Amino acid sequence: MKSIDKIPTGKIGRTSELVKTGVKIGGNYLKYYGKKAFNKELTRDELDKDNAEDIYDGLKNLKGSALKVAQMLSMEKSLLPSAYVEKFSLAQFSVPPLSAPLVRKTFKNYQGAYPEDLYDTFTPNSVNAASIGQVHQATKDGKKLAVKIQYPGVADSISSDLAMVKPVAIKMFNLQGKDSEKYFKEVEGKLLEETDYKLEVEQSKFISEACSKIEHLRFPKYYEELSSERIITMDWMQGEHLSDFVKKDFSKEEGDQLGQALWDFYMFQMHELKAVHADPHPGNFLIDEDRNLIAIDFGCIKKVPEEFYKPYFELAVPENINNRKFFLAKLSELEILRPDDTDKEIDYFSNLFYEMLSLFTSPFHGETFDFSDESFWNKITELSEKYSKDTELRKMNGNRGSKHFLYINRTFFGLYNLLHDLKAEVKINNFKKYID
Repeated sequence: MKSIDKIPTGKIGRTSELVKTGVKIGGNYLKYYGKKAFNKELTRDELDKDNAEDIYDGLKNLKGSALKVAQMLSMEKSLLPSAYVEKFSLAQFSVPPLSAPLVRKTFKNYQGAYPEDLYDTFTPNSVNAASIGQVHQATKDGKKLAVKIQYPGVADSISSDLAMVKPVAIKMFNLQGKDSEKYFKEVEGKLLEETDYKLEVEQSKFISEACSKIEHLRFPKYYEELSSERIITMDWMQGEHLSDFVKKDFSKEEGDQLGQALWDFYMFQMHELKAVHADPHPGNFLIDEDRNLIAIDFGCIKKVPEEFYKPYFELAVPENINNRKFFLAKLSELEILRPDDTDKEIDYFSNLFYEMLSLFTSPFHGETFDFSDESFWNKITELSEKYSKDTELRKMNGNRGSKHFLYINRTFFGLYNLLHDLKAEVKINNFKKYID
């Protein structure tokens, strides 16, 4: 893949890149409707493919939060056309890397020394490039290391990038009034945390030490003396990306073993640590030759406050969902129902969330759950399509739910998708044996 020698870091440069992308998308629509005039049977597949390619090509050179949004969207497999999922998933661990000269210059700016001054060997070309940083291989004192280097200007451009995305998001999700600001602040805060590599090392050590007892789960060791605010040095972990592993043939035993490790990892964090790895995409997990799962990125950790945790998991219990009075009270606690809602809005959103929660919490309703069950995924797709086409929903205030839903729901949706890819059947309460 061709490397890049510079990244636009100023607001004007980044805006102009997005404008160019917008012009290309406008051209795609003109082309599509021109063809549609002569062929009424034409589907949107070609349009989706062209748009996905142009959006990704525009974002990949900007990197940072703009590309991170594409990465997050790629996890929503039931919500996006497959062309977008396929293209945006490249943002997880396969984007154009910085060129070797730019890497050397960037490293010196961050660390005050060149790579060859700190390591015995350092590979100038990256082995892995994602949305916020890229990884290089190095050695020191006989140890094989992974060195993650943040792209220049990423932290400084987050606020302006989100300001550009905000009007589109408000329209897409029908957000109304000042309350919507809490969602943007939540995303901005988490993205800023992801650019703080000192914080990431702290989080990595905390989570990996706490979860070290979980079977078939491994973590790298982190080296604080070789890390900084924009550089992380850790053990090089040998393994295959989860996304590559699931494309090959593997046994049910292998899928179940990996899936159980993944499920226990997330449930232990959620229920015991009340802090969870909120970026469960395939680029953050490797699989070694012994079929152990390796977690390698802890930049996005979501703390789960008790006032959200309690009602959220109370609604995973069928009898609670089916108790109308209790159900409505919990929807209010979770800010799904608002004090200013009309009777019509209360009925509409309580019915919508009853349907959603009954489906999304179904893995918690028994002792085991088979994530390879296609009927479960078909129901998710059907529900998504039903409400995406519902004209009533567009007329109502879309400010629904606590800000904590953003990353907790993203975590569960991403986790479910990974378990589906592994075709895993898991024991739901197995994680409890790791709680003292």
